[in-house]
Amino acid sequence: MAMQTPGVGDPRRRRFRRIPVRTLAPNLITLLAMCAGLTGIRMAFENRYTLALAAIVFAAILDGIDGRLARFLKGTSRLGAELDSLSDFVNFGVAPALILYFWDLHELKSAGWIAAMVFAICACLRLARFNVMIEDPDRPAWTANFFVGIPAPMGAITVLLPIYAVFLGLPRSGFLTWVTLFYTLAIASLMVSRLPVFSGKRVGTRVPSEMVGPLIVVVVLTIALLIAYPWVLLTAGTLAYLVSLPFGWLSYRAHERKSHEGRAEAAPATASPAMTGIVSPADDSDRPSRLN
Repeated sequence: MAMQTPGVGDPRRRRFRRIPVRTLAPNLITLLAMCAGLTGIRMAFENRYTLALAAIVFAAILDGIDGRLARFLKGTSRLGAELDSLSDFVNFGVAPALILYFWDLHELKSAGWIAAMVFAICACLRLARFNVMIEDPDRPAWTANFFVGIPAPMGAITVLLPIYAVFLGLPRSGFLTWVTLFYTLAIASLMVSRLPVFSGKRVGTRVPSEMVGPLIVVVVLTIALLIAYPWVLLTAGTLAYLVSLPFGWLSYRAHERKSHEGRAEAAPATASPAMTGIVSPADDSDRPSRLN
């Protein structure tokens, strides 16, 4: 009997194909973002809320990078998509909820804990719905410009607004605690709502050459302001985002109206006799002469 080298030609041995670096790099950034979210939970537990909020903002920045990097490197994968959703749930669902609870909602005991849980659950539902809708082949192409409901990263940044306000000098009180509870529930509701929200996914995919310089200046200036005046910038950005929500809804309705009008204009052409083969009465009376 011929000797066989172990593992060579053995069908029982499972062979793993090599993973390209372009696929691995975005996943490493996603894991780094998850580390930031988990660190934010630890900082909140230790009452170091400045570092906790910085960790959430850092996780949001990394979340915006990993997807774009995966598309740029053509390294998208099913594993990366699932990992990104799990990371987002931790970073933008669990972490903000626990930060708010440790910071102030614990004063309301069970009511505060329920609000924190509702926010985390809504973030989970928001991510699950996004994963289902992104695979829908019947969605019009223009809907890619919109999210359905506030996305999880922006929900996390937005829901922390009461903490930003306190760091700016707003006095803490029992009234603010109740406002924080209802505000948390309101943001959670917006996350699972059907409200169309600008996605911004296609922003930055193509930059005109004359705009490269100004864009770099804006990015550097934004980073400098975020470091020097974090609470002012986060508060202003959050309020501006909340104000922009109705404009996203109006833009979605305008696109939807144009889509309906386009289908209505295409319907008569589709139903014309030349396209459908339906014979009009005049054509039917002329048919014998044609046959003859």
